[in-house]
This record gives sequence, structure tokens and C-alpha cells, in this order.
Amino acid sequence: MVKLTKRIGGLVLRLAAFGAALAALIVMVTSRERASFFAVSLEAKYTDMAAFKYFVIANAVVSVYSFLVLFLPKESLLWKFVVVLDLVMTMLLTSSLSAALAVAQVGKKGNANAGWLPICGQVPKFCDQITGALIAGFVALVLYVLLLLYSLHSVVDPFLLQKS
Repeated sequence: MVKLTKRIGGLVLRLAAFGAALAALIVMVTSRERASFFAVSLEAKYTDMAAFKYFVIANAVVSVYSFLVLFLPKESLLWKFVVVLDLVMTMLLTSSLSAALAVAQVGKKGNANAGWLPICGQVPKFCDQITGALIAGFVALVLYVLLLLYSLHSVVDPFLLQKS
């Protein structure tokens, strides 16, 4: 019974992490807005910023990985390798979220020292979507940290019991 509840807990965590990473991916990819000022037209989309592209690619990789691990049999010897991959995915999410947050902050507040003006006043829907994607990405990151701790506990705990 305990093993079944541990397995279900891990499955629920993996499904939630998959959903959050996929949501971050979809919201970021669909972020686009066009604004016009007098004769000047501005189109804001995620592909304009390398950090946002990296965020999309990282969340796509994490989503595919999360989906594939859902179908890994519990008896497989690959679960020890899954712990390492969970760590890699957690680091990937951390770095992509950090890069995207830095660019989003500049887009929202600007940078007076560099002469960069904020753009969120002109394209608020785009900025709102970016914010939503970053929130979903942060949820995915938190879930992956929990998943990493759960994976470590699941792999290390039986190993320690065998030594006793």
C-alpha cells in the first residue's frame, strides 16, 4: 500500500510538472501584440528576444521529457538515471526562467542607464502573456524541485534499506 501511494504521489507530481511546463510553453509561444503610434508600427512577439526563445526551447524539452518519463515502468533500471535527468531538467528550467525574467524586467521597467525604454505601456497584452508564461514556468520549476527531492528519496531510500 505504501509503495502504491508513493508511486501515485510521484505520478501526480510528474503530471503537474508536465502541465505547468506545457502551459508555460503554450502561453509564451502565443504571446504576440501589434501596436501603432502615429506612423510607427510595433509588433512584439517572443521570437524577438533570445532569452524568450531559450525559455520556449527549455520548456519544450522539459515537457517532452516529463511526458516520456510518465510511461517508464516502475521496475525499470532507468529510474536511477531519471534522478540525474530530473536534476538536469531542474537546472534547465532555472536558467531559462532566470534569463526570461531578466529580459521581462527590462521590458517592463526599461533601463535608464542604457537608454532602453519600457515597452509594456505600448503592448500590455504581450507583457501580460509573458508574465503568465513566467508564472507557469516558476510553478514548473517549484514542482521540479519537489520532484527532484522525491526522486532522490525514492532511489536513495531503498538503497539505504538494502545496506542495513
